[in-house]
Amino acid sequence: MEIRIFGTMDDSIVDGPGYRYAVFTQGCPHHCPGCHNPESHDFSGGRMVDTQTIIDQFSCNPLLDGVTLSGGEPFCQPEACLVLAKAAHAQGLNVWAYTGYTLEKLLNEADPARMALLEAVDVLVDGPFLLAERSLALQFCGSRNQRLIDVKATLKKGEIVRWSPPSWDVL
Repeated sequence: MEIRIFGTMDDSIVDGPGYRYAVFTQGCPHHCPGCHNPESHDFSGGRMVDTQTIIDQFSCNPLLDGVTLSGGEPFCQPEACLVLAKAAHAQGLNVWAYTGYTLEKLLNEADPARMALLEAVDVLVDGPFLLAERSLALQFCGSRNQRLIDVKATLKKGEIVRWSPPSWDVL
């Protein structure tokens, strides 16, 4: 299966916890002012890549903690992103996704392909980037309206469960 991407980064430390492989999808309907990747908005831009090529790239790095799907808007290419998420999980990697949609919008749409991708994501960073809410003090997101959501716990509980970093306290 092919996916249209803006690019990839094989050594990200800012797109989720740990050492990550980031996939920046091409095409985004949100056009957030101040977007970190404005070149990724055009749905006809970027380049087409076979998902197996991306899987091969992140599979050969034993140091990775996870894979991040970003953009652009990953939920505009849910089928291809699902292939990547499943391959990451098969290798014991966690999957984060950044979206300009809110979780509520994705759930209310009930689009089968988007729901399948959502269910394959461990942490969803949701909401549009809002320049007026921008903060450099935030961890793993750019504006205060964005939430880091533990998707599995949220779907199980039926209400938003925020992701929190693991505690390393041993006492």
